[in-house]
Amino acid sequence: MRWLLALFCLAFVAVSQASVAESLDGKVIEKVLVLKSAHQLQLINDGKPIKTYRISLGKRPIGPKLMEGDKRTPEGFYWLDWRKVSDKFNLAMHISYPNISDSVRSRREGVEPGSMIMIHGTPDTEENPEDLFHTLDWTDGCIAMRNMDMREVWGLVPDGTMIEIRP
Repeated sequence: MRWLLALFCLAFVAVSQASVAESLDGKVIEKVLVLKSAHQLQLINDGKPIKTYRISLGKRPIGPKLMEGDKRTPEGFYWLDWRKVSDKFNLAMHISYPNISDSVRSRREGVEPGSMIMIHGTPDTEENPEDLFHTLDWTDGCIAMRNMDMREVWGLVPDGTMIEIRP
């Protein structure tokens, strides 16, 4: 009986978080597209970008993520499956990395694929002001945005949205 209650609670949280997303000029976000080489995150509606943001990537931005600790941002199709408020990075939305292909490749190569890849904001302290990070690739494999932009994406993109990350 407890598992049924837990399942109900999880379903309620997922639905309630997804329904909080706002629309952009009446347009619902169908997909998030990341273009690593252009350092862009685009919100897609009807197959077209309706909003574009500047992003920072992993410290080694070229190429797909191959294993845990390689400082690369993954490439492929994933889901934005949950979110959290982060003391260190403001807001954070989890990317469902590794997908099946990533898991098969890493198992075949005998390495750990890594995990906890997020879209998140940037630190903003006296010692490390946000502007310091905006034009650098500084993450361990995540996708970082200015906090102002992250707050906007947080409000526009519901959990369960597809994210495609291209080279």
